[in-house]
Amino acid sequence: MFATLGLIVSAIASYVHYKLLTDVSYTSFCDVNTHVNCTQAYLSQYGSLWGIPVAIFGALFFALVLAIVGLAGTRRSKSGENVPGYVFAFSTIGLAVVLYLAWASYFVLGTFCILCAVTYVSVIGIFILSGGATSFPMTTLPDRARRDLRLLVSSPMGLLIALLFVVAIPTVILAFPHERSSQSASAAPQPLPTVTDDERAKLAQWWEVQPKVDLPVSADGAKVVIVKFNDYQCPACKMTYEGYKDLLAKYTASGQVKYIIKHYPLEPECNANTPTMNHFASCEASAAVIMAQAKGTSEKLQDWIFSHIGPPMLTSDQVKEAARTVGGITDFDAQYPRVLEQIKVDTGLGGLLQISGTPTFFINGRRLPSQILAPQYFDVLIQLELQRTK
Repeated sequence: MFATLGLIVSAIASYVHYKLLTDVSYTSFCDVNTHVNCTQAYLSQYGSLWGIPVAIFGALFFALVLAIVGLAGTRRSKSGENVPGYVFAFSTIGLAVVLYLAWASYFVLGTFCILCAVTYVSVIGIFILSGGATSFPMTTLPDRARRDLRLLVSSPMGLLIALLFVVAIPTVILAFPHERSSQSASAAPQPLPTVTDDERAKLAQWWEVQPKVDLPVSADGAKVVIVKFNDYQCPACKMTYEGYKDLLAKYTASGQVKYIIKHYPLEPECNANTPTMNHFASCEASAAVIMAQAKGTSEKLQDWIFSHIGPPMLTSDQVKEAARTVGGITDFDAQYPRVLEQIKVDTGLGGLLQISGTPTFFINGRRLPSQILAPQYFDVLIQLELQRTK
């Protein structure tokens, strides 16, 4: 039961990860807010291994457990006694992996992933049950495995299942786009999905009652001011950057909409509101983007940083090198102390506004919900504000 549950949830997680890599407008159903958020976990450096989604490895693990139990776990099987030991050995490795991933999710990323948690519980359940059912010393497992492998070779059904695993593993892995390849696939502008009249009416009704705050930013004649609190090592910030980029370019070109980025790195070096976060190099990334504004290379540098968000996570040295080669900044270290103080002004404002995660958007002072809005709904909110200011 635990293996079946884990396999189903891992398959769902793999689908969600696939959609995140191939569709910038996709919003995961398990993204409740910035703290209960599958997207943050999947697109972080802990969501993939060698460019392959961790969920794929989870699905293969649970499928392997089911195959072992199905092949040899019956009373009539000559290997039935050994099955709990095999499962216990595999689940011991699985337990170490999920404990590490849980630590990374909860304590490093500060995110609770619902689908991830279900797979963690499944692995722990398998570990406990198989350990309790193992009736022989684990030191004898290698000899038992050698005998059972000879039985497997003589079994047509066993060979068939083993062959399926050998074929299925590379097929599934190759079917998933890697992080880098997905970026080029999503580069071309995509038409936004249509919003129905009913959806628009409900969104307008909800938006009308949202509280409004006064932000210390200048509209410079624009009818709509959009403010984003951003972290350059935040996967969700990357998603909104890519998903909203064309939309924002269209509106800002008209002069009716002004778009402002407030820097909110989740790193205590420049953000006193996040003492336990460790998005290392996010302060340097924000500083590099600010420095690049004087060179006219800010957008180019943002593209580079977000395209290299990970895994693995960028280091300070990599950001500095990109600032030099991409942004044309030759005096990063000399400028850094001054720019860092500028970033602290943004993070201080974020603290006053009780920003709890990134990205956080405000449209004319109204805060967007914590979960990421699909671009078509973001578009509707901008239209509503433009109509309000006519």
